[in-house]
Amino acid sequence: MVTTIKATAQNTPATTVKTTFHRQTSVSIDIHADTKVIWALLTNAQDYPRWNTTITAIEGEIKLGKKIKLKSTLDTKRTFKLKVKKFEPAKQLSWGDGKGIRVYTLTDKGNGVVNFSMIEKIGGLMFPMYAKYIPSFDASFNTFANDLKKEAEMIMKTK
Repeated sequence: MVTTIKATAQNTPATTVKTTFHRQTSVSIDIHADTKVIWALLTNAQDYPRWNTTITAIEGEIKLGKKIKLKSTLDTKRTFKLKVKKFEPAKQLSWGDGKGIRVYTLTDKGNGVVNFSMIEKIGGLMFPMYAKYIPSFDASFNTFANDLKKEAEMIMKTK
């Protein structure tokens, strides 16, 4: 199954759209930093827990075709086994499994501003049977985006 998610470059707090067979959550934020700084943060698996309060651990390499194991604050008992599906340096990164895909997009707006968007779509034919067990991602997405903004802008101030 190939899913295409189109990212839009606008500042928006996390929102979720639900249908019978899927759920899509998205967030977008402007960051005053270089795309290379943001990209470095998004692709350094071992460093996530230091700057991102929504991730407790990531094992593996964040590179095209590689598999990672992710632990999140949303479900501390579960390890998500994901495959990096897209790796377009300083532009777009995605990872997922058979139930969903998460896409990170960086859009350079000029004047030292980069729009970061994160969209996750989960679902499938069996989604109605387990949807009620999946917590809302909205607060976690807002926190993720704000943590990334804070860290990237702090790095830029030290340059």
